[in-house]
Amino acid sequence: MRLRLRPSDDSFYDFFTRAAGNLVKGTELLSELALPGVDVQTVSERLIEVEHDSDAITHALYKKINSSFITPFDREDIYRLGSLLDDVMDHLEAVGSLLYLYGLTKLPSLPRELHEIVKVLDQQARLTADAMPRLKTMKNLEEYWVECNRLENEGDNAYRMLLVRLFSGEYDALTVLKMKEVVDELEAACDAFEHVANTVETIVVKES
Repeated sequence: MRLRLRPSDDSFYDFFTRAAGNLVKGTELLSELALPGVDVQTVSERLIEVEHDSDAITHALYKKINSSFITPFDREDIYRLGSLLDDVMDHLEAVGSLLYLYGLTKLPSLPRELHEIVKVLDQQARLTADAMPRLKTMKNLEEYWVECNRLENEGDNAYRMLLVRLFSGEYDALTVLKMKEVVDELEAACDAFEHVANTVETIVVKES
């Protein structure tokens, strides 16, 4: 067992926990878009607010790193984890903004597969939010990254089926182009969650 000489600084873990909590807020807001009569503009604006809060958390984390002589684990890993959590939020916000700006929620209904991907993202967000506080002890995290990777594969399957549907002729060409941008952001969010999980695995292995 490696002797740990680094002092504990809970503020770093608080940043990760807050950032992951915002991801849950983000996926919850995306899920609202499936509700009948939802005010899409309001949902999009709320997503932007959450994204701005995530940016503020990330900047505060970077400032904390730069002002700390000693960190609880490698600075590069702290930077990377903070940046990846912010990347996920950026993709979630982009989905909401594009759906609103392109007027896609005015369609008779959004593709079922799109809602399936959002459901996967919500599961990944909740797993991530649950895992971040456990970074402090570096224990009981393996199930998190294994399940998050499994969900990413599930999201990939839904993404491929959604592409098949988009190019089936069900939608006009302009709608397909607009929807493809949204779908790519959803898929990127799934991948970004997996990158977060892989980074957590790397940190745990290095620190154990």
